[in-house]
Amino acid sequence: MSDSDPKLPSRFRRALGAVGRAALLPVRGASYVVRAGQAHQHFFLPVLNGALGDQLAARFDPRAIQMSFRRGGQDVPVAALRLTEPHQKTVVYIHGLMGDELIWQTGFQDAPGSRRYGPRLAEETRSRALYLRFNSGLHLSENGRELNRLLTELVDTYPDAIGELVLVGHSMGGLIIRSAGYYGSQSGVKSEELKATAPKPDSPDKNQLLTSNSQLLTQLAPWLAHLRSIFLIGTPNDGSWLEQNSHFTARLLERINLFPTRFLSKALNQRSNGIKDLRYSILVDEDWQDAHANDLTPPRTPVPPLPGVQYHILMGSWLRATRPSALREYFGDGLVGHGSARGHATFGDEAALPAGTSVRTAVFGQQHHGGLLTHPEVFQYLKQWA
Repeated sequence: MSDSDPKLPSRFRRALGAVGRAALLPVRGASYVVRAGQAHQHFFLPVLNGALGDQLAARFDPRAIQMSFRRGGQDVPVAALRLTEPHQKTVVYIHGLMGDELIWQTGFQDAPGSRRYGPRLAEETRSRALYLRFNSGLHLSENGRELNRLLTELVDTYPDAIGELVLVGHSMGGLIIRSAGYYGSQSGVKSEELKATAPKPDSPDKNQLLTSNSQLLTQLAPWLAHLRSIFLIGTPNDGSWLEQNSHFTARLLERINLFPTRFLSKALNQRSNGIKDLRYSILVDEDWQDAHANDLTPPRTPVPPLPGVQYHILMGSWLRATRPSALREYFGDGLVGHGSARGHATFGDEAALPAGTSVRTAVFGQQHHGGLLTHPEVFQYLKQWA
């Protein structure tokens, strides 16, 4: 027998082991998928609602998310929040399309033990963090009206616990905040009521008109009296170029009017109302209810900034600085262009801003849309200004 013969059994065992491991790969792969699904099952429901949430809500499907404050992965009624610390600064976090409250707290790709903006800011500034989850497939205005109702309930339930109120919204969440502000300031208030309670424009006290109107508005939406700052992170204030292109493509395929193009157009139009509203950031019911809502240039009711509030517009720049500026402006953070994030139609004219309102803008280089949720410089900005 040769010197190599004693090694034969060892080689056989190694080969047999390799075959066994290969045979177990499908089982191990399925086990990994199951474990990953269990660990991140919270992710699938928000995605489903973002894509089809309006249809789920229309048929009262139990999978349709109801807007609510969240703790420990559970919906929490306002009365069960049990806020006791008096006059504490309260920061409310509102996620974006297909997101949930956990985007502000942790991520499955984050380093072990790391924390995101919500818990870090609460600890380092001694503020209170509250997290919301909502059905991002509904119309922006539907979620805006519900947020206005929920914030009103919060302040009515805990008038002594809520100090300054700060709202932080990512992407669509920022638009929901703006819509809530619109409905809060319009809560049953007609222009005739404002005129009846306000002094004449030529009053010697130039601030008397604003003060009188603000008092009436905050009586109807008391959370506005606590509101000091709004942070719009990667928010398409003037609309999303991606949704604009999707709408144009669907209309074009429909106009070609062949069976394949009609089929593709119909499939493309199955996207949710929340996504469709992103085209020009439709924040008011009357605009999507209008007969011309599907036009290439639909009606758009102005939603002005709220008086006495400091707005912070935070946006990412996805492309390198060496790229042409026109491209960097158009693509912005990859999903929201810089022009839309700045909101020229809303915030562009400083002279037209309400009294006491200010707007600050910050750009974070080499950051995509999702990266704005974990960027250390964004956190430092929040810490400084929230």
